[in-house]
Amino acid sequence: MPRPLLIGNASGFYGDRFDALREMLTGGPLDVLTGDYLAELTMLILGRDRLKDPGLGYAKTFLAQLEEGLGLAADRGVKIVTNAGGLNPAGLARRIGELAERVGVPVRVAHVTGDDLLGERDWGTGVLTANAYLGGAGIAACLRAGADVVVTGRVTDAALVTGPATAHFGWTAADLDPLAGAVVAGHVLECGAQATGGNYSFFQEHDGRRPGFPLAEIHADGSAVITKHPGTGGAVTVGTVTEQLLYETSGPRYLGPDVTARLDTVRLTPDGPDRVRICGVRGEAPPPTLKAGLTRVGGFRNEVVFVLTGLGIEAKARLVRDQFEAVFAKARPAEARWTLARTDRADAPVQEEASALLRLVVRDRDPEAVGRAVAAAVELALSSYPGFHLTAPPGKGAPYGVFEAAYVDAGDVPHTAVLPDGTCVPVLPPAPAVIPATVLGEATLPPPLPACPTRRAPLGLVAGARSGDKGGSANVGVWVRTDDAWRWLVHELTVPRFVELLPEVGRFAVTRHLLPNLRALNFTVDGLLGDGVASQARFDPQAKAVGEWLRSRHLEIPEVLL
Repeated sequence: MPRPLLIGNASGFYGDRFDALREMLTGGPLDVLTGDYLAELTMLILGRDRLKDPGLGYAKTFLAQLEEGLGLAADRGVKIVTNAGGLNPAGLARRIGELAERVGVPVRVAHVTGDDLLGERDWGTGVLTANAYLGGAGIAACLRAGADVVVTGRVTDAALVTGPATAHFGWTAADLDPLAGAVVAGHVLECGAQATGGNYSFFQEHDGRRPGFPLAEIHADGSAVITKHPGTGGAVTVGTVTEQLLYETSGPRYLGPDVTARLDTVRLTPDGPDRVRICGVRGEAPPPTLKAGLTRVGGFRNEVVFVLTGLGIEAKARLVRDQFEAVFAKARPAEARWTLARTDRADAPVQEEASALLRLVVRDRDPEAVGRAVAAAVELALSSYPGFHLTAPPGKGAPYGVFEAAYVDAGDVPHTAVLPDGTCVPVLPPAPAVIPATVLGEATLPPPLPACPTRRAPLGLVAGARSGDKGGSANVGVWVRTDDAWRWLVHELTVPRFVELLPEVGRFAVTRHLLPNLRALNFTVDGLLGDGVASQARFDPQAKAVGEWLRSRHLEIPEVLL
């Protein structure tokens, strides 16, 4: 049997800890080091970079990290696989080649293309980027050809792991269960320190000041152990891995171009200090289509925040809104949205604690329109509510982005591996005939917990949660640690109760999914985030803290669980 493959991660997003790449290369043994730099918002940022300079469109910080990291990786025999190529993987590959020559480190650089579909069809007005989510087969082809560094554009986050694992173990498209196991391991690694205690619900249980980055020991059957380098901060526990598995997913079927991974088959067990084993993952055939992410500039946005202090908060807010009606009567922007955050409390010993925030957000296709609307706030300074002041002076409007998902036939996407010698190798989607059918049963509800005394308390005393964004939808994963808590949670936290606890989601479609092996529920709220993170549709535009809001809500909890 081939030995396990050690794959680490050094970046969860464009802007992650700069020195993580060095830490991972020097902290312990590795075979492959990955870096995930792309997100829906990042593609919009890179698209605007490319408009200014067609030679850009990649994650510039990655190239800076390689100034030292390239030599460290070469000395240790570590392959580097990253999606930092963004919209210009060929350009970044060239720059890496130039860097290698300058620093005297001979490396073989390959890249993967074909995801950029902007010129392939008419996507409509204003589309800035259009990229298909590719799988790991192109990465595998590059590594089999001897590449030391593989640069991709838009691939799935898990492809950074399925590609190296496929090359190492010789898997084919028919190896659905091993591929599904690698997808799950890749999903755990993709967000960096979120798997090692970062952003963790029970963060006070370990030293979370500087968590290390995760790595996976992947085996030939697709099982894996999640761990981290010795001596690094944070923690790897069943809880930290569970939370990351719930992040930005929805139902039990996790669709991808390599395989459909069944998240409801995942089993997590402790495997020693800072080690969690993932096993039992089953795979099904991938869908015949690939998801494509489209970004465009939606218009211009501006905002102003009024500080309302002391008594009569609601009346002060009404006064401001009434005064603005006169402004809007002359020139109303396409959209104007008011929100009042009651951050104040009675008899507060600190002025800030006595204050509420009234936010006005305006949108329009015309930057001048959003500028004029917000600038009018200054004119009210001496003629509005007592204690009038703003959190900041009004500024000019800024462009906001819109994200859309489209689906294209996998066979219509020119997935191509460009090998170190420049040879271009087409990567064909797997033929359906070679992929066996898999039929797995759906989850069933366990029996409810017997009736017992309850106490009103925050949900977070017994449940962890992690939330995030997928386009305009938010997902909230909720999990518990014991079988008894699961028996209570699955019957208590229904969709109606979820909506009752989070009234903001009541006007949106909410779907609940069961993941019994993880003792977890996953809720999808369609439309909560408007047109995606770049549109900044709400105070928390990526739904990062919706899970913590849910955990803070009070409900009747059985005393035996407390």
